[in-house]
Amino acid sequence: MSATTPSQAALHDGAVTAASPRRTTETKAAFKTTEFVVYLVAVAGVLIASHLVGDGDGRGDVFLADKAWFYVTLLTIGYMISRGLAKAGSRERYEA
Repeated sequence: MSATTPSQAALHDGAVTAASPRRTTETKAAFKTTEFVVYLVAVAGVLIASHLVGDGDGRGDVFLADKAWFYVTLLTIGYMISRGLAKAGSRERYEA
């Protein structure tokens, strides 16, 4: 009785050969995903809206910078959660 190591695979006739290593990454690179593009557009939209909304009607600036950065923080948390869920179980072929 012989033991095989994980790097060996038994053939049908009992011979042992080296198995090729599994070459996969966990997921696509983050910058290749549509969620990254949507995240960047949303952050840009929030910051541009905060900059453009001003004191046009005498009520004061209703979309201050601190509120805009709070929304950017929420977007970032959402993006990080979505990347974590994406990495939870998918695989991509690794071409080395």
